[in-house]
Amino acid sequence: MFDIGWQEIFIIGVLAIIVVGPKDLPRVMRTVVMWVRKARAVMRDFQSGIDDIVNEAGLKDIKEDAERAASHNFKDVIEKAIDPGNEVARGLDFDGGEKKSGAKIAKAPQKSKKPKDVSKDGEKEG
Repeated sequence: MFDIGWQEIFIIGVLAIIVVGPKDLPRVMRTVVMWVRKARAVMRDFQSGIDDIVNEAGLKDIKEDAERAASHNFKDVIEKAIDPGNEVARGLDFDGGEKKSGAKIAKAPQKSKKPKDVSKDGEKEG
């Protein structure tokens, strides 16, 4: 809850002994513990009241619906809506690989790009 280390607790203890005194320190500690317990009880009641309000309002269901929608894979839904038979995807596959349907696509013939020999005059040779 609070990020208090042993050094801080030691300093608080020393200050409490100096301010309150060793004689009254046990009574003060009991009083502090009693107030901490009351504060925790009030916070617990407040939290349970908020939870009851959320459950009554149906906000828990709305939160679960939002989380379910956030985890949904919209890419697959859109692909199925736009291209249910996967025909467009197969038509656009230029690598010639296989898509989800398993159909092979023929590769388009590629032209060879050989550098043409150019003579010193700028004319093409052979």
